[in-house]
Amino acid sequence: MGNTAVVIGGGIGGLAAAIGLHRVGWDVTVLERASTLEGAGAGISLAANGVRALDELGVGRAVRDASRGQYSGGTRTPRGGRLARMDGAALEKAVGTPIMGIPRSTLHRLLREALPAGSLVIGSEATTVEPAGPGKVHVGHSTTVLEADLVVAADGIGSKVRSRLFPGHPGPVYSGSTVLRAITDHAVGLCTDFELTWGRGAEFGHIAFLDGRAEWHAVLSLPSGTRFADPLAEIRRRFHTWHDPIPALLDATRADTVLHHDVNELRTPLPAYTVGRIVLLGDAAHAMTPNLGQGACQALEDAVTLAASLRAETTVEAALAQYDAERRPRSQAVARAARQAGSMGQKVSHPLAVALRDTAMRLTPSRAALRMILRHHAWVPPSLN
Repeated sequence: MGNTAVVIGGGIGGLAAAIGLHRVGWDVTVLERASTLEGAGAGISLAANGVRALDELGVGRAVRDASRGQYSGGTRTPRGGRLARMDGAALEKAVGTPIMGIPRSTLHRLLREALPAGSLVIGSEATTVEPAGPGKVHVGHSTTVLEADLVVAADGIGSKVRSRLFPGHPGPVYSGSTVLRAITDHAVGLCTDFELTWGRGAEFGHIAFLDGRAEWHAVLSLPSGTRFADPLAEIRRRFHTWHDPIPALLDATRADTVLHHDVNELRTPLPAYTVGRIVLLGDAAHAMTPNLGQGACQALEDAVTLAASLRAETTVEAALAQYDAERRPRSQAVARAARQAGSMGQKVSHPLAVALRDTAMRLTPSRAALRMILRHHAWVPPSLN
């Protein structure tokens, strides 16, 4: 079996894949087109399946130490009424860990630190990916061509590699939701670790971090491409009457740190995650809406499954077939569930529909809600040892 891989994309999925491949004996080069990686993104929630994947990659303890367990909170109305409670202790008892909140930049740093020195090449975009004879793929970048036994395309929702492999696929589409988010500039006094607030056509949520800061997000139903001259002022205008601590979170935010992105997804499932010795991973394979907090977790599952398949099978082709057979059904099912969950939040705007949704939330037994969560969280990774 060959032992040289090129990973295209230095995001969470790409770095995790590189760590996994290295752990099973592969020589890995990661190409990342961005010229700087510091401070990228806002916050992230890691469910048990993602944390278990990180354990298998050897970075779970470091990530736990840098994270804050999400034990308290739930879902509320704009006036502060409780729709559902979050029981992080029950979740921890069921799957071994609560949801963990961590700045994305911290997680990214910990993954980078787990890679061999020199394996991550930043400011370098893969320009060509071409089969080059039996069992080889050529990857062009800058003025160099790398020859690899395996190429992992972890180049995100707008994956150019996916477009080349599946030219007839419609690609990502707009979900109907746009999200503004930021991390507070300083610690904020919060009574809960994690909350979502559902109003009419709008959602607001926060994740508390270990250092007392928090990430907040606001989701709106707007036409694709809508942008605001002053995003923070717009969020203040829309949410200033909502319950505490929403005003305090906004007051603790610098205007120049607010990120605004449309939420896109691969609504049409791919027919395969592999073509020859090229494999798609993370958002390149199954970009989903964030409503279940599973995007990064599914990419981490991909990374461990790919490495374990390569370790267990006698040929790369057999390993990739195994990866596709395991990852495609599960990740596409999670993507469908995320889309369905998204129909419950800010997309509900008619007053009667909002009242029905809120009533259903209040009447749902906590045990039933926990069972729904466990469908996605209770994943056990294959061993890389």
